Order: sequence, then structure tokens, then C-alpha cells
Amino acid sequence: MNWNEKIYNIDEKPLDNLVSGYSRTSVFRKIAFIGDSLSSGEFETCDNAGNKQYHDLYEYSWGQYIARKNGLIAYNFSRGGMTAREYMETFAEANDFFSKEKACQAYVIALGVNDLKNDNEIGSLSDINKEDYTKNKKTFLGYYGAIVSRYKKISPDAKFFFVTFPNEDQEPRKNLCKVFSETLQSLADFFENSYVIDLYKYGPVYDDEFKSQFYLHGHMNPSGYIFTAELVDSYIDFIVRHNPEDFKNVGFINSGIDY
Repeated sequence: MNWNEKIYNIDEKPLDNLVSGYSRTSVFRKIAFIGDSLSSGEFETCDNAGNKQYHDLYEYSWGQYIARKNGLIAYNFSRGGMTAREYMETFAEANDFFSKEKACQAYVIALGVNDLKNDNEIGSLSDINKEDYTKNKKTFLGYYGAIVSRYKKISPDAKFFFVTFPNEDQEPRKNLCKVFSETLQSLADFFENSYVIDLYKYGPVYDDEFKSQFYLHGHMNPSGYIFTAELVDSYIDFIVRHNPEDFKNVGFINSGIDY
């Protein structure tokens, strides 16, 4: 067996291989998933009159599927309808998500759908003040950057994974997904210890056939959340395997041990 080629194959692309069993995501023993309905295992119901209701069932969230498979502790710092603005202005503080006791080794952030749907300006990297996040501009990137900065204060060496929108096949949504992917790439370059889970570039196209299998009305069904867990878990596994120097000391994060 050529273990080096198997683990560090330079020609491998993210999601070429969906992992089974333990993945490299399990190098983290405590991880937080920050997001909206799709991070919360939300199921949508619709009655005969077309009235919809939404239910966050966190045990069905892709983050909890990843946690159960890899035997790690996972927090759902998420809720249906969540925006980066609401997260920073009220939600996180109200739920004690910035508590030192809940500090994690890694944070997976999947926000943006509701921000941009509500026409919040996407902004630019100049909206982010690394030294004082309270001075960030009130744009999507300003709030998103504030989330990262705030968690870096309680967990300075934590790793961050920014999740893009998936690739949808209809305009104007398709172009928005592309722009958002590029935006998060620039954000990962801006913040250290940050990586992009680019479902737009490497994931499946969320077309009608895909949605017929994995969606329940406008949100995912149980199989859809399991499949999303496979994608995110496999992508983190790829990042860890292909950047061994970045992750060799993750066991010391928040341990109190100098390294």
C-alpha cells in the first residue's frame, strides 16, 4: 500500500471521495455549526391550503449526523431564518453562544441565504476591522467577520470552515452562488486558520432531479441532511489530509497546554 498517495494524492479534488467510518473531522473533539434552517435540520410542512410551517429538529441536522458518526461533541448555534446580522446583534448573546465554556476547536459557518434574500448589502473586506469587530460596517461581510473575530477571542487557535451556497442551475441564483463562493474565498484568505467548503465548485448541482430526491417542499428531507453531512464531513476530511501541518496541533486547542 502506498499510504502517502492514498492520503495526500495531489491530484485529488474535494469530494472525489466520500468518506465512510471515522473521517479527519474527528481530529476535532468539539465543533460548532453556525447557520440557518439548513444547519438546523429544519423540516417544512404544507397543508392543503398551502400554509407552511417550519420545524427545527436539530437531531436531523447535518452537523449532528457528522458528530454521531465521528464521536464528537457538536453544538447547533443555529436556527431557521438566521442571518449574520441577527446572530451578532441578539441571537448569540441571548443563547450564551460566546461563553468560554462552549469554546470549540472548530467552527463551521453556513450563513448568507437569509441575509442576501433580505437584500442586506454583501459588502467587502474593508468592512471588517480585525482589531475591533464592534467597528465593522453593518454589511453581510461586516457581521460575518464579527462572528469570526468574536469566536477567535474565546478560542484563538480554532479552525474556521466557511460553507458556500451549493450550485443551483437557474439564474439569477446561479450567478449569486458563484459570487458568494468567491466572496468566502477572499474571506478565508483574510482570516488565518480559515478554509472554504466550496459546495458551489465541487458539490452536485441542486437541480430538479436532485431536489426530487433530497427536498421536502423548500427544505431538505432526512436523506438530504444525511447527504449534506457526507459532503461537509468529506470536505473537511480532504482539507485536513491535504494540510497536515495546519492540523497537527489541534488536540491542544483550548486544552490549556502550551505547544
